Amino acid sequence: MDLKKITIALLALGIFACTNLEEELREDLTGDQARELLLASADVSSLLEAAYNGLQAPFQDQAQFWAAQEHTSDEVIGPTRGPDWDDNGVWRVLHNHTWDADHAFLGDTFNNLLGIVFNTTNILNFNPSPSQAAEARFLRAFAMFAVLDGWNQVPFRDPGEDLLQAPRVLTGAEAAEFIASELNAILPDLPDGPATRANKDAARVLLMKAFLNKGTFADRANPKFEQADMNQVISLADAIIGTGNYSLEANFFDNFNPTNGQNSSELIFVDENKAGIAGGSGNNIRSRWFCGLHYNQNPSGWNGFTTIADFYDKFDAADPRIGGEYAGMTDVSGLRTGFLIGQQFDAAGNALEDRKGNPLAFTREVKIIETGNNLEITGIRVNKYPIDYDNGDNVDNDAVIYRYSDVLLMKAEALLRNGDEPAARAIVNDLRSVRGVPALGTLTLDNLLDERGFELYWESHRRQDLIRFGKFLDAWNEKPASGPERLIFPIPNQALAVNPNLEQNPGYN
Repeated sequence: MDLKKITIALLALGIFACTNLEEELREDLTGDQARELLLASADVSSLLEAAYNGLQAPFQDQAQFWAAQEHTSDEVIGPTRGPDWDDNGVWRVLHNHTWDADHAFLGDTFNNLLGIVFNTTNILNFNPSPSQAAEARFLRAFAMFAVLDGWNQVPFRDPGEDLLQAPRVLTGAEAAEFIASELNAILPDLPDGPATRANKDAARVLLMKAFLNKGTFADRANPKFEQADMNQVISLADAIIGTGNYSLEANFFDNFNPTNGQNSSELIFVDENKAGIAGGSGNNIRSRWFCGLHYNQNPSGWNGFTTIADFYDKFDAADPRIGGEYAGMTDVSGLRTGFLIGQQFDAAGNALEDRKGNPLAFTREVKIIETGNNLEITGIRVNKYPIDYDNGDNVDNDAVIYRYSDVLLMKAEALLRNGDEPAARAIVNDLRSVRGVPALGTLTLDNLLDERGFELYWESHRRQDLIRFGKFLDAWNEKPASGPERLIFPIPNQALAVNPNLEQNPGYN
């Protein structure tokens, strides 16, 4: 690699800001000598920390990965409320499955995920230790999996490849196999924890998802679930269970509170937030509650997104995961956890009103375009993360990515797909017992998908689950049935313009 290409790579990484390099490049150095100097001076720890911070934009922002997974599903709708939340229709087309290759939020998500892939690959150029390399490769595999799941095409370079050449593209099964091989290779060098860093069990969860969705990536419209792949899922789950490091929390919402990363016994991998500090592109997990809370609640929200009644109605009325009072939040603001429906109150028990003077009573009904006098109060709101009232905009709640309950449900799914319904049902009923809901008499794919919804709602899993269970193209509230091309997002037009190795996905030409 010549000096010009080295400089381009370092500028892309922002490395000059986190090394002790002199400001001037010496003209008497050859390209190889310059490369050796740069390698010797690089602060790999800073580069790795920057890679972790790079998770925040795509995985915490309400308009990126979360929107791609949730707004396209039956769990979330983003209604236009008079003059509010129109945003040129970006939310409506996600819900209606009418997005195109110029959709700004999908394009931002694609670019930011590939930014993680680029930055973690470049870390491998700077002589990281085996453990640092393993962490970088995990983060790269994690981002690559998200790109594969959404777009089925993953631009990729090996460390040291020519940055002036367009990256090659891994697709479908090839990409899934590469991700699996990477995770297996790095497992010995990953630490056992904590959840705030890449670790062995986080790699095992990602491997479980790779095997569980392998048939989907091969044929999204007609996936096949091979027994050998399901056995891999079961074996990986058993390895995680066998550590004895995890158990289900007695209070479901403790998994999401301001001390979750330190205290929850369920968390396997999180995107860490530090109270009062905006890391990377911004600590933005507060968007999970701001997006739905009304302007007159505490905190004052954005009065936007809701769930739909058909999804809410699937819950057992006694299921604690629906939500309730939560110490440190309800007594401070009157807010409850989970689903907010009906009249809302402040901490003193006073009934709240909307800005028009109507009772602030959230309704079951919601439309994609709201008009009329009640447009501020339509839709059931969701507040899964107990609110950190002590730290302003940069809160202490870590963004939950992988939880132990997901491991249990994936194992149950693999057992069920392999024909062992009794063993699968036992796992699900054990989970339901801890959550305080009655046992199921029979486990089917349909009620297992429902159970995943009860447990994992608004955690960025729903689109992938609906595709795997063959439900993503169905009609639901304010959404007609959609065509099979919607199982994959379009490659952004800007990406097609700069990488000739990418091809537009079928149905978007």
